[in-house]
Amino acid sequence: MKRAKTYQEVIGETIEHMRVEKGWTQEELADKVGSSQSAIHRIEKGGQNISLEMIKKLSEALGNQILSINDSASQSFRIRGGKELHGEITVNTSKNAAVGLLCAALLNTGKTVLHRVARIEEVFRIIEVLESIGVKCHWTNRRRDLEIISPRELKLEEMDVEAARRTRSIIMFMGPLLHRYKKFRIPYAGGCSLGTRTVEPHLKALESFGLNIDAECNSGFYEVTVNQHTLNKYTDRYIVLTERGDTVTENVLMAAAMCPGKTTIVGASPNYMVQDVCFFLEKLGVKISGIGTTKLVVRGRSQFNMDVDYNLSEDPIEAMSFIAAALVTHSEITLLRAPIEFLEIELEVLKTMNMRYEKSMEYLSANGRTRLVDLTIRKSKLVAPVDKIHPMPFPGLNIDNLPFFSVIAAVAEGRTLIHDWVFENRAIYTTELANLNAKVELLDAHRIYVEGPTNWRAAELVAPQALRPAVVILIGMLAAPGTSILRNVYPINRGYQDFAVRLRHLGADIVPLTGI
Repeated sequence: MKRAKTYQEVIGETIEHMRVEKGWTQEELADKVGSSQSAIHRIEKGGQNISLEMIKKLSEALGNQILSINDSASQSFRIRGGKELHGEITVNTSKNAAVGLLCAALLNTGKTVLHRVARIEEVFRIIEVLESIGVKCHWTNRRRDLEIISPRELKLEEMDVEAARRTRSIIMFMGPLLHRYKKFRIPYAGGCSLGTRTVEPHLKALESFGLNIDAECNSGFYEVTVNQHTLNKYTDRYIVLTERGDTVTENVLMAAAMCPGKTTIVGASPNYMVQDVCFFLEKLGVKISGIGTTKLVVRGRSQFNMDVDYNLSEDPIEAMSFIAAALVTHSEITLLRAPIEFLEIELEVLKTMNMRYEKSMEYLSANGRTRLVDLTIRKSKLVAPVDKIHPMPFPGLNIDNLPFFSVIAAVAEGRTLIHDWVFENRAIYTTELANLNAKVELLDAHRIYVEGPTNWRAAELVAPQALRPAVVILIGMLAAPGTSILRNVYPINRGYQDFAVRLRHLGADIVPLTGI
């Protein structure tokens, strides 16, 4: 039986992942925190007790939270598992759409109102950055809607760098800002610890608008200059994306929105958050054809100064989280307002695993565009799929939904191969399920075998420093009889609003804890 990792080992692995992601050696990290290379080596191997002061120094140096000392009742969860869930839950609006739209609001110097914005940490970080540079952000309608007014002149030199480094979404400031400034700087992006996510596709795509970046000057910032001749050329632009990324596509869309000519984007992501940004830009008067496909044609405008409001679409990843929770706890629940267009492949794969479910007739989201259904997940005796489970760009199985299949596979009869080819080390995080007695075999950094069914066992663990893997561990704890503790749940709060409260609404015994 595999030995559960100690706190020192979990903290050490977290530090090592963050260091490697920044491209630092142990010696370089040691210099930044006033320590030695040998001490950093022992810390990363879990062989040295580490003080709270050192954890704080390492967190500041790495630009990410390693371990939280809880100053609120939301940083750790106690879960008494093994209980069935029941009832219905309404799917919240999309976290990924929200951060993209907050960045897109920089294009408009009029008043932008975003309706039903998820109140989550990732959104709060972007709001903190926006407010620090002079953007007025105000919650209205009982703190469900967000009113944004961007001034004509931003105070970029006063940017909240700490907040900016805690979210990868900051890179989407480039598209809007290149039209405002000849030179500016943006802190290196942070957020999830999922290996190196290159910014090269962003830089290459935005070159067509005159953007040039020095990302290798070791200043901790992307130093941006904009060639005004290239930017202001009234010519058609034809951009081929080398990576069908969501944020890359959104960045180019925002840059193209303020170019009066025609911009063709080939290899665009047609994913849900990109569609939300397209729908919002259309309300600003931008003409976009090809929404929902990999080829977008954008005809922009030179400026935006108007009052506009937009209703965000629902979150397919949150919907998948609740589907997984139902299946893993052998429960029956109903999801209201599930965005079916972005769940169809997932449901079909689960159908091959013997999942039983019912869906309502389709209806439209408040934005008038996104297709919704109500889903009832029935108790199901799952079996492993014949083929491997792997993600693909939309309309394939969503990359963010893949981790949920690892915990679902743990309750399915048989052996499931899961291939996470996108991220360098997310598959490694999945092995944390072994601490809950799941049978997980790591083949390499991208592939795992999961064998079910699982005789779940309660445990006390530190949440992985990546959003979806952290939720996967929480779902496993919901199924495990006995009392589990999940510490440092900031990664979950980054992407889910009141997740514990909503799980309690479905009958889960989960409460926040204070203390370390």
